[in-house]
Amino acid sequence: MSTPALTEDLRRRAEAWLTDDPDDTDRAELSALLGAAAAGDAAAAADLAGRFSGALEFGTAGLRGAVGAGEHRMNRAVVQRAAAGLGAWLTARLDRPRVVVGLDARHRSREFADDSAAVLTAAGCEVLLLPGPLPTPVLAFAVRHLGADAGVMVTASHNPKQDNGYKVYLGGRASDDDGRGVQIVPPVDAEIAAEIAAVGALRDLPRADGGWRVLGEDVVADYLTAVTTALADGGGGGAGGATAGRGPRVVVTALHGVGGPVLVEALRRSGFEDVHVVAEQFEPDPEFPTVAFPNPEEPGALDRALALAADVGADLVLAVDPDADRCCAAVPGSEGWRVLTGDELGAVLGDRLAQDGAVLACSIVSSQLLAAVARARGARFSPALTGFKWIARVPGLTFGYEEALGYCVAPDVVRDKDGVSASVLVAGVVRDGLRTGRTLLDLLDDLARRHGVHATGPVSLRVADLALIPAAMGRLRADPPRTLGGSAVTGVDDLTDGGDGLPPTDGLRFRTAGGARVVVRPSGTEPKLKCYCEVVVPVAADVDGPGLTAARAEASARLDALRADVAAATGLQGPR
Repeated sequence: MSTPALTEDLRRRAEAWLTDDPDDTDRAELSALLGAAAAGDAAAAADLAGRFSGALEFGTAGLRGAVGAGEHRMNRAVVQRAAAGLGAWLTARLDRPRVVVGLDARHRSREFADDSAAVLTAAGCEVLLLPGPLPTPVLAFAVRHLGADAGVMVTASHNPKQDNGYKVYLGGRASDDDGRGVQIVPPVDAEIAAEIAAVGALRDLPRADGGWRVLGEDVVADYLTAVTTALADGGGGGAGGATAGRGPRVVVTALHGVGGPVLVEALRRSGFEDVHVVAEQFEPDPEFPTVAFPNPEEPGALDRALALAADVGADLVLAVDPDADRCCAAVPGSEGWRVLTGDELGAVLGDRLAQDGAVLACSIVSSQLLAAVARARGARFSPALTGFKWIARVPGLTFGYEEALGYCVAPDVVRDKDGVSASVLVAGVVRDGLRTGRTLLDLLDDLARRHGVHATGPVSLRVADLALIPAAMGRLRADPPRTLGGSAVTGVDDLTDGGDGLPPTDGLRFRTAGGARVVVRPSGTEPKLKCYCEVVVPVAADVDGPGLTAARAEASARLDALRADVAAATGLQGPR
């Protein structure tokens, strides 16, 4: 087997980058790697090849990647080019565009935010910098609240600790009403990417030494006021909601991210005083020392929160991811603590907010249960492509969610997923349940009796070679499976053709005679092929507890069989 070697082309590209890199630390890192590769170190050559495997792609998710030197990493050079491209796009369309810049507490977030402010200011933008590391929802709120034309959030959300990223929002004069304060979508992403590609040598790029304004803490106070006010009436989460009887005892974990103080204050303002925090995970720490991955969906991420909840006798556990745009909830059950899936919590919150004239939305990879809830409640349901850049654009939105723990419960405040406001609403539902004797699990039972047992689960296939993903999609298109989960496939929809009033996207949807549904799509942020599986088991409206338990066991078995068949059909490695 051949060993990686430093080719002439790779050496030339690395040296050109090295000459133009604005950061001393990154230049030293790249120089050492280049020297080692030139001396015959195969590991260094392979590392270098990865760093120069092509520019880090700017798309609707902005930028996201591992921090380090090189064109395919997150670093000051890449960020300065992104800021210059964004500035060029804005100033070509608007006179002195206003841009809000926010950041989380990951490695180098402060540098990347400061670079963005300097480059955007020099480009002719009015730049407002958030006062410190804060949740992504505060940035999304600030774009709308301050009438900004764009927003930049330096964050990698729930990615591993080595990553960082760069999200772009539009607002003000740069967007229509439904897209104000929402992340970019095509064709804007491609237009900004073209401007980034057109940026010349960084040594010639203008960077201001000052001239931007650092916002005060009042922007956080305004966000908290807006959230608690929006949820006070109707949502039941705020101080104006149902408050008879004792409030719930709540355990909160921020998973070493920036959401802890804002979440606790939002709960306090909403009347929730009995709040216990996981102290060792409360303060921001970019190393995320107590979790393997800082994602509440990952096994083990909630272990400390659940242990504390058992110790204090809590009624509810709330977890937000490191930039606090996702929310996870767990409640005590008959067999210990039960962590609700994104689809389960989405259905409960949708049922809570649904009424005549309401507009409910979820991504096409989320459960079909929300559509059934909307029909039963006299609300309108609207499917959306994956990601809140699409969900949040649904006209007249009342509530939107995606299965990956993202919920938009106050779209007039934050037109994006928001783990803080969602947590407040969940706490309100639990508080009302203490008054009426109904738990979140009871509410799930009610939904099952009305709409059947919906069981969902992913098949997530990570690859080392990105070419395997389009190859798998090609195989599935050319030769779709005849059966899945023991049931005949009765429908195959190629989502590149659009449909359901949605724009085209790279995905496939399979339906079976037994009522199962599978959506297969490449991940937009990770080297994965993702398959979203759902089965539905009808039950009688008056089914008792043991009957529901049996129906759920049947749904679980059918889901396992479906996931196994889907993994095999892709031709890739089994689920991870």
